[in-house]
Amino acid sequence: VLVIPQEDLAAFSIPPGALRENIVIGGADAERVVPGSVLGFESGASIRLTFYCEPCKHVAPFVTLIKRLERKRGILGVVLTNGTITVGERVRLQPNAFPALSDIPYERFLQFVQRVPAGRVVSYRQILVGIGVSKSYFRVMPHYLRKAATTDCPIHRVVDSQGYLISHIANHQELLAAEDVHVTEHCEQAKGGSVGWRCSISLDRYGWNEPTVWE
Repeated sequence: VLVIPQEDLAAFSIPPGALRENIVIGGADAERVVPGSVLGFESGASIRLTFYCEPCKHVAPFVTLIKRLERKRGILGVVLTNGTITVGERVRLQPNAFPALSDIPYERFLQFVQRVPAGRVVSYRQILVGIGVSKSYFRVMPHYLRKAATTDCPIHRVVDSQGYLISHIANHQELLAAEDVHVTEHCEQAKGGSVGWRCSISLDRYGWNEPTVWE
């Protein structure tokens, strides 16, 4: 969910709902409405604030420089406790209840992949959901993987969204096989008529089913 303080909307004359936020809260101490805080509602619902939402095209009609809304575009959160929230309901703020997550997507990427256990894999699609970014980040996944190759991050546990191995991950098949992950080879014909081999694994069998970095 996306939570925005009413004061931030008012500062830029943005009407509630224009930034596709889920919840607007007013009258709260700005220093307490930060990643790591927990919002508690009278209904029993609670939300953990995780990281600041990045300014995007939705803010363009309201500001000339998108960077002016940096850290003012709202905070993404995850529901801890279910409940019905009503307009005008009082909110209880618990600051520093959890560690704040990085505003930098690449750092959240590393944190996510480092949690994948041996013998399991995650797909590009799972990573995007897990680190809270849009589908447009598909195109930066290869860059993230190449950059992470110089770290101790287990990037060999990443596959594409169909379960295929990734060509620019060194020794991908061997590293997965060492963790008892069965790799299947497929003979496929390319558009030009040439025949090649591709390798994949079963996401149903080996996929890691914990798609959020903040749990």
